[in-house]
Amino acid sequence: MRTARFTLDPAFTVAQVNPRLFGSFVEHLGRCVYTGIHEPGHPTADEAGLRQDVLDLVRELGVTAIRYPGGNFVSGYKWEDSVGPVEERPRRLDLAWRSTETNRFGLSEYIAFLKKVGPQAEPMMAVNLGTRGVAEALELQEYANHPSGTALSDLRVAHGDKDPFGIKLWCLGNEMDGPWQTGHKTAEEYGRIAAETARAMRQIDPGVELVACGSSGQSMPTFAEWEAKVLAETYDLVDYISLHAYYEPLDGDVDSFLASAVDMESFIENVVATCDHVGARLKSKKKINLSFDEWNVWYLSRTEAEVSALDWPEAPRLLEDNYSVTDAVVFGSLLIALLRHADRVTVACLAQLVNVIAPIMTEPGGPAWRQTTFFPFAQASRYGRGEVLDVRVDSPTYETKKYGEADLLHATAVRAEDGTVTVFAVNRGRTEALPLEVALNGLGLTRVVEHSALADADPDARNTLAEPERVVPHAVEGTTVTDGRLTAVLEPLSWNVIRLA
Repeated sequence: MRTARFTLDPAFTVAQVNPRLFGSFVEHLGRCVYTGIHEPGHPTADEAGLRQDVLDLVRELGVTAIRYPGGNFVSGYKWEDSVGPVEERPRRLDLAWRSTETNRFGLSEYIAFLKKVGPQAEPMMAVNLGTRGVAEALELQEYANHPSGTALSDLRVAHGDKDPFGIKLWCLGNEMDGPWQTGHKTAEEYGRIAAETARAMRQIDPGVELVACGSSGQSMPTFAEWEAKVLAETYDLVDYISLHAYYEPLDGDVDSFLASAVDMESFIENVVATCDHVGARLKSKKKINLSFDEWNVWYLSRTEAEVSALDWPEAPRLLEDNYSVTDAVVFGSLLIALLRHADRVTVACLAQLVNVIAPIMTEPGGPAWRQTTFFPFAQASRYGRGEVLDVRVDSPTYETKKYGEADLLHATAVRAEDGTVTVFAVNRGRTEALPLEVALNGLGLTRVVEHSALADADPDARNTLAEPERVVPHAVEGTTVTDGRLTAVLEPLSWNVIRLA
């Protein structure tokens, strides 16, 4: 096997990593909320019904901004159903997921959950632009953020929340380009209501940060045209445009699945090009950044049958994908793609946090455990803080049906404030180890602190309720730094974290 190579040099960088790149997503879908983060009566539950075992894992995972309450759910959401005395909150049909929403967990509980996760957990609130509009968005903003002295801010105080919630980051709807979305709109229709909502929200608070809905995927027939039309209306009013992408192996094509980040990077670069084209046309010096606020491995092809079979239950088991080692390697590669574009992707939300296509799983009344995908995210969040170094790989390639020729090596590196460097690398090769050499120019690095790998002889190995620690990262021996050159061997089908000092 030919050696893969790249060079690291402090003179060639991408950008500082925005901590919001390690965000996540809590939607009222399946068991993400109920029996996920919120389960009164659970042996670990606190006085608010929050599971302490889950809170511990969320902190370990290292998530920052947490998007809420959807997702498709938000397009039928009445925020006022989710506030006030719990026993007085109405039960509603959730059209998005054919479920019954009890509203036992609502806006106040979400803010309280974030506070218990820690100061790094920032609210990212979505407003309903599907079945509602400008007036309801303003009412929610006033209730959540105005200190006191108005009808809605005083109502919040009366509900027991004296201090405003301080929500700065807002999503203007969700996936409005999708025909599946309640209240689906054309680009022109959405662009107008998004602009009107943004303008009005800035009248309350000029400092809000707003995310316009981009395409729900690069494969959408309206992709790029949607972004161009929406930004033509909103360019000077919003800060971000959203991207959503999910990946799964189709027709047994594992090789293409392993190269999913090829599509993700192309998606990012095409959206950046579209944003900058609109900016040039408007003669604006402003840059629109990207909010990749839904991304993951998701076995989406199973979902329609799962949802259509439901008859309005409460918190059904939905989208509870159990992730393999192969899934975790792809997942790690998607993280690498986000880091490689940290100059424009400044918000990203792993969808979702608990039970629903999630890194954390729970059993009602029982334990919580880490999926295989938990580990790449936790390691990236912990060691991926600092400045992304520009990585241009010279790698052996392999052929894929979907993306053509793809590199076996996918990699990035982040330099922390203290000068240490962490290399994140994936070997997409399914059967052979991949030798790696990295020239370390001008970085003053002399030793390997740690080389950790997530890999297994069984690429289908997973963590389950019966075997919650079947797959965990392991130490790799033999990785060295000599005369300014890192030498390592990446196991077949592996996610690698190499820390250098």
